[in-house]
Amino acid sequence: MRCFGVCIPRARLRIDSRCATTSHTTKCAIEMHKFRSHVLPHRKDRVQLARYGGRQRVTMLTGDGIGPEMLAHVKNIFSFANVPVDFEEIPLSSNLASDDAIMDTAIMAIKRNGVAIKGNIETRFDDPQFKLRNVELRKRLDLYANVLHCISIPTIPTRHKGIDIVIVRENTEGEYSGLEHEARKGVVESLKIVTRNNIERIARFAFEYALSHGRKKVTAVHKANIQKLADGLFLYVCREVAESEYPQIKFESMIVDNASMQMVSRPQQFDVMLMPNLYGNIISSVGCGIVGGAGLVSGVNIGDKYAVFETVRRNRATL
Repeated sequence: MRCFGVCIPRARLRIDSRCATTSHTTKCAIEMHKFRSHVLPHRKDRVQLARYGGRQRVTMLTGDGIGPEMLAHVKNIFSFANVPVDFEEIPLSSNLASDDAIMDTAIMAIKRNGVAIKGNIETRFDDPQFKLRNVELRKRLDLYANVLHCISIPTIPTRHKGIDIVIVRENTEGEYSGLEHEARKGVVESLKIVTRNNIERIARFAFEYALSHGRKKVTAVHKANIQKLADGLFLYVCREVAESEYPQIKFESMIVDNASMQMVSRPQQFDVMLMPNLYGNIISSVGCGIVGGAGLVSGVNIGDKYAVFETVRRNRATL
């Protein structure tokens, strides 16, 4: 099993799984690693992971709600499997939404170590002036790609079998730009910002991911029939990148409402799905549902230099 680029010997996991006190946890770890792995597309300018004395340092953002409990299990598994990883814990949570010092500490730690794992950080709805921690992390570290691997697990009963879908979601702009204001009482304007440069890089990321993982098809999900300029640009640039740079990968497009229906009726048709931020958030939830639930799926936020791993459902306070 590979976590943060460190190999966990499979043989050790098989032997230790006989231990009665940890057999269930270890069995789950063995099963999951057979189906899911996140391999970052190679980049020469990516920050080298921090290593000290042959051990790798990883930033751990404990979060709140179920976050600390989940990450405690992560530490137990890593310790049990003898993985050469040390965690640098930062108590970042939504309860400290006005404390920029702890956020700065977390950003500095991730930049130093190159990789992080994050527990649940709840989204606060009570005050629009609060900076959303999840969004701020992605923007300040330029983690422009969110990758989610939805895959069927044989021991989990679901309606659909043979699902193996990778969802690539643009992470830094679109409706999540956070630019909204109340023009006058009862009238709110919310801006959707998209740029050609950011569309190009997320499109290239999706196709590079497809190439490096032996994928055959990329489906761009959009609403260009209504948002003719914003989503029209997204679709145009994705098609341009596909035809000019990746002719060996099949490219198709699909309107988001049809894609939602197809996900619950015939999900096996999808391979890699590429989409803007808001649509990606919704389709990701559908993807989790058809393979058995959000608790079975993990995600990673990736930029050119850093990566932050997390549970797919970012805003769940309880199990």
